[in-house]
Amino acid sequence: MVVLVVAGVAFWVNKTKGETGYSVVYMTTGEVYVGKLSTFPDFELTDAYLYQIIKDATEEAKTNFQLQPIKDVLWAPKSMHLIKDNVVFYGSLMSNSKIAETLAAQTK
Repeated sequence: MVVLVVAGVAFWVNKTKGETGYSVVYMTTGEVYVGKLSTFPDFELTDAYLYQIIKDATEEAKTNFQLQPIKDVLWAPKSMHLIKDNVVFYGSLMSNSKIAETLAAQTK
């Protein structure tokens, strides 16, 4: 019974986490992913994007970011199962963050 309650609470916390439903995940390799993160029973990222920093085309001293949809890469997985030991940190995106605003504009 206790196991069911703990599993239920973990599932509920995972589903209600974050304002946007998106999280950022920073890996030990330096890659940064943005997507819908589930941490139970393992780390799974769906609707994922690779966060990339690019140089501004007009001003060399400035940088911008781009979100490359994982679904558009050659190996195009439905979801990514991440190895917990390779995750440096993760956190929910706030709805007023630049990335959340970019994602909201892309889905319209």
